[in-house]
Amino acid sequence: MSKSLGTELVSILSDLIALPSPYPPGTSVEICAYAARRLRKAGYKVETVAKTPKVDNVVARRKGKGRGPVIAFNAHVDTVGVGERANWKTDPFKAVVKGGKVFGLGAGNCKGSMAVQIWLAEELARRGLPKRGELLFTFVADEENLGPDGMAFLRKSGRVQPDALILGAQTENNLIVAERGVMWARLTTRGRAAHAGNPSAGDNAILRMMRLVGALQAHYDKTLPKRVKGAMRSTVNVGMFHGGHNTNVVPSACTVEIDRRLLPTEKVKAAFTELKRVVDGVGEPRGTYTVEFLTGTNGFFAPENGPTIAAFEAAVRAQADRKVALLNATGVSDGRYYADDGIEILNFGPGSGAQGHAANESLPIDQMVEAARIQLEVIERLMA
Repeated sequence: MSKSLGTELVSILSDLIALPSPYPPGTSVEICAYAARRLRKAGYKVETVAKTPKVDNVVARRKGKGRGPVIAFNAHVDTVGVGERANWKTDPFKAVVKGGKVFGLGAGNCKGSMAVQIWLAEELARRGLPKRGELLFTFVADEENLGPDGMAFLRKSGRVQPDALILGAQTENNLIVAERGVMWARLTTRGRAAHAGNPSAGDNAILRMMRLVGALQAHYDKTLPKRVKGAMRSTVNVGMFHGGHNTNVVPSACTVEIDRRLLPTEKVKAAFTELKRVVDGVGEPRGTYTVEFLTGTNGFFAPENGPTIAAFEAAVRAQADRKVALLNATGVSDGRYYADDGIEILNFGPGSGAQGHAANESLPIDQMVEAARIQLEVIERLMA
């Protein structure tokens, strides 16, 4: 069974790799059409929806006859770009099987999980599942862009409202059940231009920004080390700093963009309020700076006694003869859009995170097979 299952999974993944879907530009028409055709043929009720033209998303549904949970699977169809083509040893858009692995752009992030989920959807339909509840498979774009046109759109439009959300991710078939929130903010300072030979005639916007950022860093250096939950830490990063237009001119404007990662117990609104309070406390003249909220989502922590987590723990023991590990997430997933909905949110899938966004990306076939078996058993436990 392993060999034939592996062959089937490699075939699906090869099809997906051959359908380019990099961001930019972020188009997802062909790859979503492929998934929609297969799931419609398997007996799912399928719709393809888009908030923005050419940024398609697929939602496939299959209901059981009895009452039960609503469980949604998700994988994003978009990838990063190829990058430096010379760094690739093979054609990024042609799957190559070597040494028990599949090589190609998106093999791990996230077309491998997508391939497993397509197989899973078809296999569950063949077995007449679900017997109870409702099963959804969602394949979305705009994840690499952290944009509003993918999973965020499906939630906001009310199309996907599950009790449990299982997101494909490179976890080597372990679980991520907690994720930090994220808050982005922009600071802008203003001054007065003057000749660099007479800087006192101007008002240096970069120096003003340095005072603001220095105050923020001093505040966070004192407060953030105390904000720890297990392996998760509250962090801050100054990601962009732009100012001035010529070396011999006193700069009249400067902008900085800041990334705050928040514990699940911290909230985006409070994090922005905290940042603004520190900046306002520096005492720069009114009208010489602004603090702007850019975007943000709260973190989440799935309940430890949740039925979906329990089903995964049991399935991993049965199929892989080991205890599932709970991993710490460095980045953010599309699960963040459901952080305030009180549902179980889990990231699970084959592959190593170190392979994502790298040239010569690859995915072990045996991990795909294991992921397929584990998730099949999870649904049998929850919806049979």
